Amino acid sequence: MNKKCTYLVLLLVFVMAIASGCSTGTNEEEQIVWRFGHEEIRGSIQDAYAIEFKRLVEERSDGKILVEIYRADEIGGVMDYLEFQQKGLLAFSILNPGTTATNIPENNVFYNHFLLPEKDDDLQELLATSEAIPMLNKINEKEDLKVLDWFYEGFNAWTANKPIRSPQDFRGISIRTMASPLIVSSYSAYNANPTPMPYSEVYTGLQLKQIDAQVNPLFAIEEMNFYEVQDYLILAKQDGFVASLVTSPDFWDSLDEETQEMVLEIVPELNDFVFDFQAKINQERLDIIASSGNIEIIELTDEERDVFREASIPVRQVFLNSVGEEGAEILRILDEDAQRIIEKNKDQ
Repeated sequence: MNKKCTYLVLLLVFVMAIASGCSTGTNEEEQIVWRFGHEEIRGSIQDAYAIEFKRLVEERSDGKILVEIYRADEIGGVMDYLEFQQKGLLAFSILNPGTTATNIPENNVFYNHFLLPEKDDDLQELLATSEAIPMLNKINEKEDLKVLDWFYEGFNAWTANKPIRSPQDFRGISIRTMASPLIVSSYSAYNANPTPMPYSEVYTGLQLKQIDAQVNPLFAIEEMNFYEVQDYLILAKQDGFVASLVTSPDFWDSLDEETQEMVLEIVPELNDFVFDFQAKINQERLDIIASSGNIEIIELTDEERDVFREASIPVRQVFLNSVGEEGAEILRILDEDAQRIIEKNKDQ
């Protein structure tokens, strides 16, 4: 089935679901259904965020709004979810920059290595306070994505079949990455051979030695069992996994002021919730990986990280080449704000 047919079938399914699910059994009142899509599996960080969103919306709307959650691959791939969101088939979605940067290259700013602060609290403060975030949101809205929240799911880590402590150690290593040119260029700068591959195929690729390494957040490494087929887990804290809660401008404008205010009050609570949840689940998943005895964990020293940082800085030009003046300003402001926050909080 081609993409157009898939879209039409799903449109029909959604319309039928809306027709069958709009009325409640009490007082014949109409019940509103919001469909919420995200890119991860059941029990993941995004799933926890979606479930908390559902709980808060249904509670504060007194049950007048029902939130239905669609997880990874339940109604399509991640690029389908982006299209469904833009076309209004989903009321809300969680999307990561690797998905949206195809249309909005400025979202790739978070994949510039060693840009984000190393401490979780500093990183949360950066996403909440940097003047670059409203600028980025404005660009997204031009592409029919209204960003309500940027949140952090933990630092990406490497697994490999050999220890990695320097860019020299990456030489000859085939590492699975997302297809983003910026990400690919970053690992090329480390002497690796970046190899884009569908997420669902990574375990088999590692098992069959089609690839030698991969990069993902800790929770994903554990839930996808990548640590079972790798010898080393390397914590470099080179970049964090950042996701966004989005809706469409048309859908947002269709909501009455009271409902908009309800959602806007919920969003900061969700951000705090997911910040605490990711810290908890990433530590739990790291403990599971460590206790498995299958893999050796390496945490890079500050000196080792500095070597990777130096190698990564020229790659920022790849990002700058893909964006205009506004994108360059977003990178500059994020970098300055990150350094300011790090300096302000360094003794805390």
